[in-house]
Amino acid sequence: MMAQLARDLLSQDSVQETLDEIAQAAVRLVAGCDAAGILAVRKGRAVTLSSCGNLVEASDRLQGELNEGPCFDLARRSKDAQSERVFRIADMTQPQTGWPRFAAAARGLGIGSMTGVLLYTHDEDFGALNLYARRPGAFDQDIETAAWLLASHAAVALADARTIDQLEDAMKTRHAIGEAMGILMERHKLSEDEAFNVLRRISQQHNVKLRDIAQRVRTDHTGRTDRG
Repeated sequence: MMAQLARDLLSQDSVQETLDEIAQAAVRLVAGCDAAGILAVRKGRAVTLSSCGNLVEASDRLQGELNEGPCFDLARRSKDAQSERVFRIADMTQPQTGWPRFAAAARGLGIGSMTGVLLYTHDEDFGALNLYARRPGAFDQDIETAAWLLASHAAVALADARTIDQLEDAMKTRHAIGEAMGILMERHKLSEDEAFNVLRRISQQHNVKLRDIAQRVRTDHTGRTDRG
Protein backbone atom coordinates (compact mmCIF):
# COMPACT_ATOMS: atom_id res chain seq x y z
CA MET A 1 0.00 0.00 0.00
CA MET A 2 2.86 2.37 0.79
CA ALA A 3 4.48 1.60 -2.57
CA GLN A 4 1.21 2.40 -4.33
CA LEU A 5 0.93 5.59 -2.27
CA ALA A 6 4.41 6.66 -3.37
CA ARG A 7 3.37 6.24 -7.01
CA ASP A 8 0.14 8.15 -6.39
CA LEU A 9 2.02 11.02 -4.76
CA LEU A 10 4.39 11.28 -7.70
CA SER A 11 1.40 11.71 -10.00
CA GLN A 12 0.02 14.74 -8.14
CA ASP A 13 0.20 18.05 -9.98
CA SER A 14 1.04 20.37 -7.07
CA VAL A 15 2.47 20.50 -3.55
CA GLN A 16 -1.02 21.12 -2.17
CA GLU A 17 -2.44 18.03 -3.88
CA THR A 18 0.48 15.98 -2.55
CA LEU A 19 -0.13 17.13 1.02
CA ASP A 20 -3.87 16.49 0.71
CA GLU A 21 -3.21 12.97 -0.53
CA ILE A 22 -0.85 12.31 2.40
CA ALA A 23 -3.47 13.42 4.94
CA GLN A 24 -6.15 11.32 3.26
CA ALA A 25 -3.80 8.33 3.03
CA ALA A 26 -3.12 8.48 6.78
CA VAL A 27 -6.82 8.09 7.51
CA ARG A 28 -7.19 5.44 4.82
CA LEU A 29 -4.13 3.33 5.64
CA VAL A 30 -3.39 3.72 9.35
CA ALA A 31 -5.56 1.53 11.55
CA GLY A 32 -7.54 3.55 14.10
CA CYS A 33 -6.77 6.93 12.52
CA ASP A 34 -9.90 9.10 12.33
CA ALA A 35 -8.28 12.33 11.14
CA ALA A 36 -4.90 13.59 9.95
CA GLY A 37 -3.37 16.90 9.04
CA ILE A 38 -0.20 18.81 8.32
CA LEU A 39 0.50 21.77 10.57
CA ALA A 40 3.04 24.50 9.95
CA VAL A 41 4.01 27.31 12.28
CA ARG A 42 5.33 30.27 10.33
CA LYS A 43 6.30 33.59 11.87
CA GLY A 44 4.50 32.59 15.05
CA ARG A 45 1.26 31.66 13.27
CA ALA A 46 -0.20 28.16 13.22
CA VAL A 47 -1.30 27.24 9.69
CA THR A 48 -3.19 24.10 8.70
CA LEU A 49 -1.68 23.19 5.34
CA SER A 50 -3.85 20.13 4.80
CA SER A 51 -6.52 18.28 6.73
CA CYS A 52 -8.66 15.18 6.50
CA GLY A 53 -11.25 15.06 9.27
CA ASN A 54 -12.89 17.75 11.38
CA LEU A 55 -10.56 17.36 14.39
CA VAL A 56 -7.54 18.72 12.59
CA GLU A 57 -8.12 22.45 12.19
CA ALA A 58 -9.61 22.78 15.68
CA SER A 59 -6.56 21.07 17.21
CA ASP A 60 -4.12 23.16 15.16
CA ARG A 61 -5.94 26.34 16.13
CA LEU A 62 -5.77 25.39 19.81
CA GLN A 63 -2.04 24.76 19.74
CA GLY A 64 -1.48 28.07 17.97
CA GLU A 65 -3.67 30.07 20.34
CA LEU A 66 -2.21 28.45 23.46
CA ASN A 67 1.35 28.23 22.13
CA GLU A 68 1.53 24.76 23.65
CA GLY A 69 0.81 21.19 22.67
CA PRO A 70 2.67 18.10 21.45
CA CYS A 71 3.81 19.69 18.18
CA PHE A 72 5.21 22.78 19.89
CA ASP A 73 6.90 20.62 22.53
CA LEU A 74 8.40 18.35 19.89
CA ALA A 75 9.72 21.31 17.87
CA ARG A 76 11.34 22.88 20.93
CA ARG A 77 12.99 19.64 21.99
CA SER A 78 14.21 18.99 18.46
CA LYS A 79 16.80 21.75 18.84
CA ASP A 80 18.75 19.00 20.57
CA ALA A 81 20.06 16.81 17.75
CA GLN A 82 19.58 13.69 19.90
CA SER A 83 15.89 14.35 20.52
CA GLU A 84 13.13 12.20 19.09
CA ARG A 85 11.17 13.59 16.18
CA VAL A 86 8.05 11.56 16.98
CA PHE A 87 5.42 12.03 19.66
CA ARG A 88 2.74 9.56 20.72
CA ILE A 89 -0.03 10.23 23.24
CA ALA A 90 -1.61 6.89 24.04
CA ASP A 91 -4.44 8.23 26.16
CA MET A 92 -5.48 11.86 26.00
CA THR A 93 -8.05 11.27 28.74
CA GLN A 94 -5.20 10.97 31.26
CA PRO A 95 -3.45 14.08 32.69
CA GLN A 96 -0.70 15.33 30.37
CA THR A 97 2.37 17.16 31.60
CA GLY A 98 3.82 20.14 29.75
CA TRP A 99 0.64 21.38 28.06
CA PRO A 100 -2.32 20.95 30.43
CA ARG A 101 -4.49 23.60 28.75
CA PHE A 102 -4.20 21.99 25.33
CA ALA A 103 -4.82 18.49 26.71
CA ALA A 104 -7.99 19.59 28.47
CA ALA A 105 -9.28 21.36 25.36
CA ALA A 106 -8.32 18.41 23.13
CA ARG A 107 -10.37 16.08 25.30
CA GLY A 108 -13.26 18.46 24.81
CA LEU A 109 -12.86 18.08 21.05
CA GLY A 110 -13.14 14.32 21.40
CA ILE A 111 -9.47 13.47 20.81
CA GLY A 112 -8.61 10.20 22.55
CA SER A 113 -5.08 9.69 21.26
CA MET A 114 -2.56 11.36 18.95
CA THR A 115 0.68 10.64 17.22
CA GLY A 116 2.83 12.83 15.01
CA VAL A 117 6.14 13.36 13.31
CA LEU A 118 8.12 16.58 13.09
CA LEU A 119 8.74 17.39 9.43
CA TYR A 120 11.25 20.21 9.74
CA THR A 121 12.42 23.05 11.95
CA HIS A 122 13.89 26.36 10.85
CA ASP A 123 14.61 29.00 13.45
CA GLU A 124 11.21 29.35 15.19
CA ASP A 125 9.26 27.78 12.32
CA PHE A 126 8.34 24.11 12.06
CA GLY A 127 5.98 21.63 10.45
CA ALA A 128 4.43 18.39 11.65
CA LEU A 129 2.24 15.57 10.40
CA ASN A 130 -0.39 14.71 13.03
CA LEU A 131 -2.69 11.70 13.28
CA TYR A 132 -5.77 11.68 15.52
CA ALA A 133 -8.06 9.02 16.95
CA ARG A 134 -11.26 9.46 18.90
CA ARG A 135 -10.61 6.45 21.12
CA PRO A 136 -7.70 6.19 23.59
CA GLY A 137 -5.02 3.63 22.84
CA ALA A 138 -5.51 3.72 19.07
CA PHE A 139 -1.82 4.20 18.23
CA ASP A 140 1.00 1.87 19.24
CA GLN A 141 4.69 1.82 18.36
CA ASP A 142 4.03 -0.04 15.10
CA ILE A 143 1.95 2.91 13.91
CA GLU A 144 5.00 5.15 14.23
CA THR A 145 6.59 3.37 11.25
CA ALA A 146 3.65 4.23 9.02
CA ALA A 147 3.67 7.80 10.33
CA TRP A 148 7.39 8.09 9.53
CA LEU A 149 6.84 6.89 5.96
CA LEU A 150 4.00 9.34 5.40
CA ALA A 151 5.96 12.16 7.02
CA SER A 152 8.99 11.54 4.82
CA HIS A 153 6.87 12.24 1.75
CA ALA A 154 5.42 15.36 3.35
CA ALA A 155 8.88 16.60 4.34
CA VAL A 156 10.09 16.28 0.75
CA ALA A 157 7.02 18.16 -0.52
CA LEU A 158 7.71 20.95 1.98
CA ALA A 159 11.46 21.05 1.43
CA ASP A 160 11.14 24.64 0.26
CA ALA A 161 9.59 26.35 3.31
CA ARG A 162 8.90 29.45 1.20
CA THR A 163 5.95 27.60 -0.33
CA ILE A 164 4.07 27.73 2.99
CA ASP A 165 2.76 31.26 2.50
CA GLN A 166 1.58 30.28 -0.97
CA LEU A 167 -0.10 27.15 0.39
CA GLU A 168 -1.86 29.11 3.11
CA ASP A 169 -3.17 31.55 0.52
CA ALA A 170 -4.31 28.66 -1.69
CA MET A 171 -6.13 27.04 1.25
CA LYS A 172 -7.97 30.29 2.02
CA THR A 173 -8.92 30.65 -1.63
CA ARG A 174 -10.22 27.10 -1.80
CA HIS A 175 -12.31 27.55 1.35
CA ALA A 176 -13.76 30.85 0.08
CA ILE A 177 -14.67 29.39 -3.32
CA GLY A 178 -16.18 26.28 -1.74
CA GLU A 179 -18.34 28.36 0.59
CA ALA A 180 -19.46 30.65 -2.26
CA MET A 181 -20.36 27.63 -4.39
CA GLY A 182 -22.44 26.25 -1.55
CA ILE A 183 -24.33 29.53 -1.24
CA LEU A 184 -25.08 29.61 -4.96
CA MET A 185 -26.10 25.95 -4.99
CA GLU A 186 -28.56 26.50 -2.16
CA ARG A 187 -29.90 29.85 -3.36
CA HIS A 188 -30.31 29.00 -7.05
CA LYS A 189 -30.61 25.18 -6.92
CA LEU A 190 -27.44 24.69 -8.98
CA SER A 191 -25.18 21.70 -9.27
CA GLU A 192 -21.57 21.94 -8.06
CA ASP A 193 -20.26 22.34 -11.62
CA GLU A 194 -22.89 24.96 -12.46
CA ALA A 195 -22.08 26.99 -9.34
CA PHE A 196 -18.36 26.96 -10.12
CA ASN A 197 -19.01 27.96 -13.74
CA VAL A 198 -21.08 30.93 -12.56
CA LEU A 199 -18.19 32.15 -10.39
CA ARG A 200 -15.68 31.60 -13.16
CA ARG A 201 -17.80 33.39 -15.76
CA ILE A 202 -18.24 36.45 -13.53
CA SER A 203 -14.53 36.45 -12.79
CA GLN A 204 -13.64 36.40 -16.48
CA GLN A 205 -16.25 38.97 -17.52
CA HIS A 206 -15.19 41.49 -14.90
CA ASN A 207 -11.48 40.60 -14.83
CA VAL A 208 -11.63 40.04 -11.07
CA LYS A 209 -9.88 37.21 -9.25
CA LEU A 210 -12.06 34.18 -8.53
CA ARG A 211 -11.29 34.45 -4.81
CA ASP A 212 -12.53 38.07 -4.74
CA ILE A 213 -15.76 37.09 -6.50
CA ALA A 214 -16.26 34.32 -3.97
CA GLN A 215 -15.71 36.76 -1.13
CA ARG A 216 -18.34 39.12 -2.56
CA VAL A 217 -20.86 36.25 -2.69
CA ARG A 218 -20.09 35.36 0.93
CA THR A 219 -20.36 39.01 2.05
CA ASP A 220 -23.66 39.48 0.22
CA HIS A 221 -25.01 36.28 1.79
CA THR A 222 -23.95 37.39 5.27
CA GLY A 223 -25.62 40.77 4.74
CA ARG A 224 -28.86 39.14 3.67
CA THR A 225 -28.76 36.81 6.66
CA ASP A 226 -28.20 39.71 9.05
CA ARG A 227 -31.15 41.56 7.51
CA GLY A 228 -33.28 38.45 7.92
